[in-house]
Amino acid sequence: MASFLMVSCHDDLNQTPIDPDSTTEEDVFANADQAKGALAKLYASLALTGQQGPAGQPDISGIDEGFSQYSRMLFNLNELTTDHAIVGWGDPGLPDLHGLSWSSGNDFTEAMYYRLAQEVSFTNSFISNAEALSDDTVDQFIAEARFLRAFTYYNLMDLYGNVPLTTEISTDLPEQASREEIFNFVEEELLEIQEQMAESGSNEYGRVDRAAAWALLSKLYLNAEAFIGSPRYNDAVVYSEKVLNTSYSINTTDANGNGSAYDELFLADNNTNGAQKEFIFTLNFDGLQSQTFGGTTFLVHAAVGGTMNPSEFGINGGWAGNRVTETFVNKFVTNNSELNASIGPVSDWGIIGDATPNGWSAPDTEMYEASPAVYQLYTELTDGELKFRKNDDWAENYGGSDGNLELDGDNITVNTTGRVVITLNLNQNTYSIESIYENLPDARAMFYTDGQTLEINDVATFEEGLTVTKFKNIDSNGNPGSDSTGDFVDIDLPVIRLAEIYLNYAEATLRGGGGNTSRAVNLINELRERAYGNTSANISTGDLDLQFVLDERSRELYWEGQRRTDLIRYEQFTTSQYLWPFKGGVKDGVSAPNYRRLFPIPNDLLTINPNLTQNEGY
Repeated sequence: MASFLMVSCHDDLNQTPIDPDSTTEEDVFANADQAKGALAKLYASLALTGQQGPAGQPDISGIDEGFSQYSRMLFNLNELTTDHAIVGWGDPGLPDLHGLSWSSGNDFTEAMYYRLAQEVSFTNSFISNAEALSDDTVDQFIAEARFLRAFTYYNLMDLYGNVPLTTEISTDLPEQASREEIFNFVEEELLEIQEQMAESGSNEYGRVDRAAAWALLSKLYLNAEAFIGSPRYNDAVVYSEKVLNTSYSINTTDANGNGSAYDELFLADNNTNGAQKEFIFTLNFDGLQSQTFGGTTFLVHAAVGGTMNPSEFGINGGWAGNRVTETFVNKFVTNNSELNASIGPVSDWGIIGDATPNGWSAPDTEMYEASPAVYQLYTELTDGELKFRKNDDWAENYGGSDGNLELDGDNITVNTTGRVVITLNLNQNTYSIESIYENLPDARAMFYTDGQTLEINDVATFEEGLTVTKFKNIDSNGNPGSDSTGDFVDIDLPVIRLAEIYLNYAEATLRGGGGNTSRAVNLINELRERAYGNTSANISTGDLDLQFVLDERSRELYWEGQRRTDLIRYEQFTTSQYLWPFKGGVKDGVSAPNYRRLFPIPNDLLTINPNLTQNEGY
């Protein structure tokens, strides 16, 4: 595996096991039904970590088995290295990822390389054996295996640059291919297999179809200039359009009735609640049948700690690790005027008091009508008191306490200060004053603030930095996942979903790819209407520029393994053009050397295979 090899057996070692429960390679590839089981292993190798689960018989040694799972590694390398995430754990090499200061012997960069190398070996073995079967069904299996191999090489090219390229089982030490050779291989594979794959939407859930091949080509072409120095934005538009014209659609089913269809994408029943129609390629998880300490189990547990109630996330306890930076949170926070405009029209009601911007003097700070007899306001409050009143007049005013309103009641003591959202509900005679970050109009802003600070001074302190509530092991009816112990979750993880292709189309169009700008605006507005629940945040053609698309990708796709690649494409990953807390290991952020855009080839491989050369800077 270390050299992308699988060693073939000599003929005199081809013995049949005595144990009747053992399965030989000949058994596995005896027919199409048996081959399908082997195909499942190729998918499982990206979701799980070994033969037993969640630990005990790992595929990769030398690192904690839970750490080595593919999507957990993708989070570490593509999210933790950016403004999207920071972790309080001190495992050797882990803090270095956010600080952009990893060494060539970093355990996590090595584990990802070996995980991907293993998937290449598995797919090569499967393809070699399955080609001996003459069956149309098996031909489709082979096309899926070739997709998974192309997807794996896409990751290797993105993360490590120049890597060995091997498509056959061999005992020879492979040569190192250039990034351009890997790019060409991925492109050629996807173009060759597209017609051999199942029609869009016709395959079993969790298995890829031709839309996945087109989606991966869309990603490949969008990043071509960053990968190989040759722009391919026209092709990015073409293959994005192919995906847009398939059976996949943006989820608009608000299955849990909370006012947004976005959160359904990351609930325990996202394979059935409507979200699945948006998923082009997923890693499937089940709390009973596919247990791992990586995957979405990691995404849920690692973000829970402090005053958070684990049962609200369908788990038995938090690991108190991952949070987000202030820079990322502020992508959802515009000025108060824009936030207030998103609520609705100006109302006759307002707030007055020494805690409010105008003190006890008129005019009152006006509120906005969210719905009949419900009014809201984004503003700043200080220590003090306030009251609600109508038309800047004391003839009709409300005070109260503990969230309950009373006509002509006592002044309301303000306990939550700073940026807040205030809600006055005259239907129920209640009020609330809450931190702005839990109540932003964009439903994608899924943060927990109680006991958490926005600013981070000590990375190791979990209570510094807001936490993310995006992933919940709760179904659309509020029930926890299938594992009654609360250890493992049921949430499937979308690796490619249609919303990303919307954004690919918009960006490639702006970069000169020949797409239609009006269509790009409409696609982005479709995502924003889902996020806001209305058209209040829709944009026009004049609002659409590359930085807006990058920020929208951040808001839509955070913690889904995309961010580092996006920042590199925009020349913002290592440069001083964009800084975030503790970038480069400094609190306010500093630039890093450009060679950090690639991770190092594992040192062990350089010793084993003299054909390999280390990446620049390591």
